[in-house]
Amino acid sequence: MDIKGLTDKEVKESRAKFGSNEIPDSEPTTFWQEFKETFQDPMIKILLAIAVLMIVMFFFGYAEIYEPMGTIIAVLIVAFVTAKTGVASDTKYRELKESTKKDQCKVHRNGVIAVIDVDDVVVGDQVLLQSGDKIPADGILHTGNLKVNNSALNGEAEECEKKAAGEGVYLAEEITGDTFVDSYSLFRGAVIFDGEGIMDVQKVGLHTMMGKMAEEMQEEEPDSPLKVKLSKLADQISKFGYIGAIVIAVMYFVYFIIMAGGFQAYFSMGPAKVVQDLIDAVSLAVVIIVCAVPEGLPLMISLVLMQNTSKMLDHNVLVRKAEGIETAGSLNILFSDKTGTITKGELEVVDFFTADGTSISANELRHHGKVKGLLDLAIGKNTQAMFDVYHKVIGGNATDQALLKFIGEETFCMLDGNDGCKVSAHQGFNSSNKFSQARIESIGKTFYKGAPERLLAKATKYLDGDGQIKEIDQKALNQKIDSLAAKAMRVLAFGYSEKELVKNQINDDLVIIGLVAIRDDVRPSAKDAIRQVQEAGIQVVMITGDRLETAVAIAKDAGLLKNESDRALSSAQLNQMSDEEVKAILPQIRVIARALPTDKSRMVRLCQEMNLVVGMTGDGVNDSPALKRADVGFAMGSGTEAAKEAGKIVILDDNFSSIKDAIWYGRTIYHNILKFCKFQLVINVTAVVVSAVAPFLGIEEPLKVTHLLFVNLVMDGLGAMMLGNEPALSKYMKEAPRRRDEGIISKDMMTQIGFMGIWLVILSFLFLKLPVITNLFDNKAQHLTAYFVLFIFSALFNGFNVRDERFGIFKRLNENPDFLKVFFIIMLVQIMIVNAAAIPFQVFTWIGKMFSCIPFGAKGWIVTVLLSMTMIPVDCLRKFLFGCGK
Repeated sequence: MDIKGLTDKEVKESRAKFGSNEIPDSEPTTFWQEFKETFQDPMIKILLAIAVLMIVMFFFGYAEIYEPMGTIIAVLIVAFVTAKTGVASDTKYRELKESTKKDQCKVHRNGVIAVIDVDDVVVGDQVLLQSGDKIPADGILHTGNLKVNNSALNGEAEECEKKAAGEGVYLAEEITGDTFVDSYSLFRGAVIFDGEGIMDVQKVGLHTMMGKMAEEMQEEEPDSPLKVKLSKLADQISKFGYIGAIVIAVMYFVYFIIMAGGFQAYFSMGPAKVVQDLIDAVSLAVVIIVCAVPEGLPLMISLVLMQNTSKMLDHNVLVRKAEGIETAGSLNILFSDKTGTITKGELEVVDFFTADGTSISANELRHHGKVKGLLDLAIGKNTQAMFDVYHKVIGGNATDQALLKFIGEETFCMLDGNDGCKVSAHQGFNSSNKFSQARIESIGKTFYKGAPERLLAKATKYLDGDGQIKEIDQKALNQKIDSLAAKAMRVLAFGYSEKELVKNQINDDLVIIGLVAIRDDVRPSAKDAIRQVQEAGIQVVMITGDRLETAVAIAKDAGLLKNESDRALSSAQLNQMSDEEVKAILPQIRVIARALPTDKSRMVRLCQEMNLVVGMTGDGVNDSPALKRADVGFAMGSGTEAAKEAGKIVILDDNFSSIKDAIWYGRTIYHNILKFCKFQLVINVTAVVVSAVAPFLGIEEPLKVTHLLFVNLVMDGLGAMMLGNEPALSKYMKEAPRRRDEGIISKDMMTQIGFMGIWLVILSFLFLKLPVITNLFDNKAQHLTAYFVLFIFSALFNGFNVRDERFGIFKRLNENPDFLKVFFIIMLVQIMIVNAAAIPFQVFTWIGKMFSCIPFGAKGWIVTVLLSMTMIPVDCLRKFLFGCGK
């Protein structure tokens, strides 16, 4: 058939009428978008509300301007770091995309075959498709015969045969799972296994299946579990702060009335006194709110996520959305693809055996010279596959490629270059005969490769491992083949005959050389990773487009189906059940076979309705909606661009083991956030109580607002670096997952915060009121400066306590060198602030005044440091009393 193709003019007309074949990429993440998004954080909103209140007080003369300015600067730093992290993650992802070469295809244009970019294809183009090509658009097969791999669309790499459609045939308007495997429809993203043909392009760009999937990716994503937990924490803290502030302010005002001798005596002092006391009460309330709200928490989370997104690249995990890595650690259930994730993603020979059922390993086969020599010929001279210059197997179908890898490149090249092994006659495999054959005249043999039932129907003899010809033990052989079929393995037989090649016929003197079992086998690393993920309390469900029997066999080998209660369902069975019925058996589901894209999305929705945190893996266009809807979507590095756009995390090596690492580091991040919360909330609780009670004991402002801002911003920003890089511990993968709505503050955490907060409060008032301590200082200003030092140093030493729930608080410091660095940096900064007033430079004088600090003597320093160090033994006592050390 003489195919001219479109002219340049017709191409322009078609593009104008039907559109371009380009699927627009998502807009790059901009710094400004990410920056603005930060201000939706509930904790940031509270901080801004406090800043506004303090600015109002500044204009009335009851606050310093640097107090609200400090809060605003903190918010801007958080927004900057968060935006920088988001842009960096998106940039890495786009660099990964740009590093891959643009897809091209061969089309008939202007009477010749031209190679063009896939994006330049238009409706009406006649595209030449050959083995290994990726289909560039949607259409029908116009001429020729093809075997197609539709895994990008339905997740399975099974060979789908396509034949030329008749004239006037068009793609179905409603695409179903059956359309992918019909006899002529072709879809963008699918790959040609074998054959050659001409495709008539009927849909391009956003009108293709892949394009429609890309458009579906625009819907809103659910809030991450961390965001839900932080919203809950922000709500709790704000209620605590506001209610506490009002109660304390009222109590403070009542205290003035009592001290004045009652209502009448108090109000007789005049309105000026009442207004002044009311302002003092409100000022105290503002201080309480500032104490209660952990200003450094948003900054800490931004810094920790930024640090770990970079670290994860070493584990083949590209984090596209920073919150995705923490969400991975919160998973309750993970839906995983089979092909390429749990399995290797390619067919391989997993067993070779003789016709008596005896298996011979690949290494042992080298020592069975006669059998190996004949097997190499039966494979190497009876195939359509070959090795290219890059040492990769090309051509043929997936089975041919697996067999060629089994004999190896060296053997194939030796046979290919041997003139004494030239094929004189050949007949290829076809679906009716189910075998192929090749005649090598120089050695007088015809070699066969095909379905066991076809070859064994003619053969009565076989070669044993020693190369001796023996009678076939049909019973033993059938048992072996049946056992392999139960494991979803495909079996092929090889044989030879001394007679000439006869077309479509197997000679009656056939001798069986041996048989092989072929399968897309489970990755060895995936078995161990699945076990570890299951031990972490995460339910793993394999979701595949493969048939149920094959899926069950793989699931058993992978360790997914172990108990009688474990369930494997097909898509049809699942769709016969109501949502409530599926929810009832969801904890027992381990396999979903013949899955459609709608099944994946449905399972994500049902899990989220059950308040579970859901993970979904995928690589194809069909996976994209579910990847987007899941709490965290793991897209495969070798997958389609649509899948990568939809996922929060890209697994660069497609390995389940890397998913396990993402979960492990996600849990580590969450633990480090909890450590920081314990570190900071002890400070906040103490600051609230001390600030609230001190006025009633005659102590005016033991902690200034600038002190609290220093604690919550500078120290906690550095505290994020101290605790954000704590090492990943194997015990984190033994813990049960947390529910989406579970609060950050657990009972044990509350106990630690309360116990250490109470001790620091007691320590504070002992320091502020005991004469033996107050006498160490020359004046009140020195005494309050020393208390500021005590407060900071106590918090620092408590940093060791939160590193470990038991007594190993000094372990693994070498794995987190930042801890000690930051520890001593904060100490030095504190010493500089205290002594700033003594340094003869205006800027230092200003710093000293801002923090109301003046230098004090050596005795004061020694007592202050020793008292602050009591935080460590007191917490060890708590751990002992509450059994934390067991």
